[in-house]
Amino acid sequence: MTESTKQHALGPEHIGRCFALSRAAGWNQNEADWRLMLTLGHGWGLSTPDGTLVASTLVLPYGRFAWISMVLVLPAHRRKGHASRLLRVAIADLRERGLLPVLDATPAGREVYRQEGFHDTWTFKRFVLEKGVRTLFSKKGPDPFFRWDRLLPLDAEAFGADREVLLRDLQRRLPAAALALGESGFVLGRDGREARQLGPLVARDEATALALLQSGLAAVQPPVYVDIVDHAPRLQEWVQARGFAFQRPFTRMVHGLAAAPGNERLVYCVAGPELG
Repeated sequence: MTESTKQHALGPEHIGRCFALSRAAGWNQNEADWRLMLTLGHGWGLSTPDGTLVASTLVLPYGRFAWISMVLVLPAHRRKGHASRLLRVAIADLRERGLLPVLDATPAGREVYRQEGFHDTWTFKRFVLEKGVRTLFSKKGPDPFFRWDRLLPLDAEAFGADREVLLRDLQRRLPAAALALGESGFVLGRDGREARQLGPLVARDEATALALLQSGLAAVQPPVYVDIVDHAPRLQEWVQARGFAFQRPFTRMVHGLAAAPGNERLVYCVAGPELG
């Protein structure tokens, strides 16, 4: 190590410094996101003697697996091994708990994760509709009335675990975009530091997914992000035809040789790489 840092647990008292860390990286998380993630799971940070949080990593347990999230390092403190150090702490923690590590990787992080024993499963792409772009979306069909007793089993099949706490939090965060089509699918969203994020979107078929996406977008103002899976190119083409621009790809990765949890064919938009 070329600088003095102290490893410590992350708690509610660190949310302001966590937000400063994601803001410095240009990521979309706001303080509500950090609060949610620390409620769902736990994490570790590295701080310098003056109290500056220079690196973070979180784990969010979901049933038999856990999401590794927010692997972040302040720009001025990169290339010092901080990310790898905390990533190994997270993997060891999950191994001790008997939980499978899963994550969504950017191209920059993918090779680092491969070196730590992760392998590729499936992929998705982020599209952004910038502020000021005027696009009309129809809001017909989906209903703001949720029958969670019928939709939670669908989500568990798609995602691979019960994530009711997360879904209900998102429903409260951006209620205008919380829409369902009976038992066939639903979409949620949330506010962010830079843009609103639409997702997750879980559906039995592509037609349902497209109806939910169209109505969800009618309920929010840009800028807005959507992370659309690559097995639904029609949805990707549809948003691009309406002013969305491709931003970056992501790869869902799993540690070891295990398959990705859930049924990716039911997933059309992920909640975000930090949430799954």
